[in-house]
Amino acid sequence: MALHPALAAVRAGVRRSLVDLDPGATVLVACSGGADSLALLAAAVFEGHKAALRIVGVTVDHGLQEGSSERAVAVSDQMRALGVDESAVATVSVDAPGMGPEAAAREARYGVLGELAERFGAEVVLLGHTLDDQAETVLLGLARGSGARSLAGMRPGFDRFRRPLLGVSRSDTETACMVEGIEWWTDPHNADPRFTRSRVRTTVLPVLEQELGPGVAEALARTADLLREDAEALDHLAAHQLQRLRTKDGLPIAELAALDAALRHRVIRRAAIDTGAIDSELTRSHVVSVAAMALAAEGGRQIQLPGHVTAYRAAGTLRFRRTDAD
Repeated sequence: MALHPALAAVRAGVRRSLVDLDPGATVLVACSGGADSLALLAAAVFEGHKAALRIVGVTVDHGLQEGSSERAVAVSDQMRALGVDESAVATVSVDAPGMGPEAAAREARYGVLGELAERFGAEVVLLGHTLDDQAETVLLGLARGSGARSLAGMRPGFDRFRRPLLGVSRSDTETACMVEGIEWWTDPHNADPRFTRSRVRTTVLPVLEQELGPGVAEALARTADLLREDAEALDHLAAHQLQRLRTKDGLPIAELAALDAALRHRVIRRAAIDTGAIDSELTRSHVVSVAAMALAAEGGRQIQLPGHVTAYRAAGTLRFRRTDAD
């Protein structure tokens, strides 16, 4: 009997993510109980056990909804029923000053998944983001006026984290669950209009599909792939230029001025972060202002950057120093 195309797509994505692991390796699978993560988990059990891998399912209780602890226990039971070698429930506190609730929850989730990966000795952590999630991320970046790094969307992998389903649609993960008789839970936050991503998911993308025709999500995800290639190439070139230009005093302004703007801005950004500027808070406006100050006809200005870093010009060089904080 032929395998259903949706189930085949999910399993193929997972198989590609696990192919480099040796038998006996441990794989952590993050599972919320939704269709995406349950399809991921079931495929990881199927493909992982064929390759003699140990599969550990983890669900994270953010404590943001009434009954979340009971829901987490139910997901843990479901993961065991699907055949994981071990399951775990992690409870986190979502409290990150200066972040929105979605960003704070994400920060807490990645933090605890990293800790659990260490505890279980997992080489890889699988995340259930799909092609639709990627399309939403690109649209959000576009609406915020972000650069290529944000429009490149979510990376297929970073550190020990991997996203096997970025080329698989949400409808395919739901179909894969139905084919395997897996019931999933729908998080009410996913349709809550208070959250920007929810509005993109339930309103913006459907309108684009209606007005522009089907395939918008696929096109956005494809755009992310193309931009990621460009951004990674430019970042690599900028890292080389930073290594070449940097002296014990700073960055020679004459040589900075000779760089193309795309490389110059990346070099400045990386130098600021290396001094202690906060990556997530260092905006393009900050970087462009520092570049303008460096290339100006007259010096004397200083620019304060997030993370208590000061950028300034002296003796023909752009310099960064830690700023005294009260």
